[in-house]
Amino acid sequence: MNIGVCSILCIIGLDHNRINDEVDCIRESMDDPSTTVLTVEKIPINDDLLEGYIAKAVINRPSKLNALNAEIMDSLKKFCAWVENNESVRCVIIAGAKPLPAEEGKRPKPNAFVAGADIAEFVGMDSEAAKVKFTDNAVEALWGLTKPTIAMIDGFALGGGCEVACACDIRIASERSKFGTPEINLGLIPGYGATQRLAKLVGYGKTLEMVMTGEMIGALDAKSIGLVNHVCSPDELENFTLDIANKIASKSVLILTTAKRVIKASLNNTLEEGVAIEADEFAKLFDSNDKEEGVKAFMDRAKPKWQDR
Repeated sequence: MNIGVCSILCIIGLDHNRINDEVDCIRESMDDPSTTVLTVEKIPINDDLLEGYIAKAVINRPSKLNALNAEIMDSLKKFCAWVENNESVRCVIIAGAKPLPAEEGKRPKPNAFVAGADIAEFVGMDSEAAKVKFTDNAVEALWGLTKPTIAMIDGFALGGGCEVACACDIRIASERSKFGTPEINLGLIPGYGATQRLAKLVGYGKTLEMVMTGEMIGALDAKSIGLVNHVCSPDELENFTLDIANKIASKSVLILTTAKRVIKASLNNTLEEGVAIEADEFAKLFDSNDKEEGVKAFMDRAKPKWQDR
């Protein structure tokens, strides 16, 4: 227990039993960011020289095809803050919950990563409320994470779902996945960054086509235009994603975050500016412990034990 916290709580008149309960509650919330709509699993990495885990967050609203509502967005934003402040997290996976078993006499629901935003929340919303809702949101928090992120997509990734996927560093999809930005059919345009990030991934022309037609594309087409990194069968999706996540998580967090930051710089800088940023960050790493460890391990033909500094 933190003595400073306990002392302060005692001063303001809380008894020791209540203090213990409060501190335990704080610890539990910090250690487990799961909520009713976002399930977080800590998956140990396959590396006996390193500590830490892969944080897999499952958007859990299968009755609504995992559509994004205010509760999910709040949970996802808090999850991102937890990831950023948790040194044990080495890589992040974002996924959607599997569909619930079909009720008797009804057709089963399809698989969905995230089938879009919860349109019911748009009813009666004016421009001021929309600006608040779509500014400084969970998708931007996901995009802003310094640690590596992977979208594991099985099924529909439409509207906000496509935008959540675009906010991740790597996208891996099952063969039955579908992608689209159908907001135009609601009299809207994408609001969680697709007009910008989708265009960076697939180009100006294809983004215009997807946004202006509102039509879906399949996983293989998504891969062919650069929206998806890999496509595999639904049965292989989890293991394939974990394999890539483990490869990434086995590297130095310092080097991973540096690489991500420098590559992102290419999105907002000229080639000359980006190369200068790369040269500066490259040089700084020569003062790091992990550069020494990596070079020594290479020369000794050994496996490096990263210190993440």
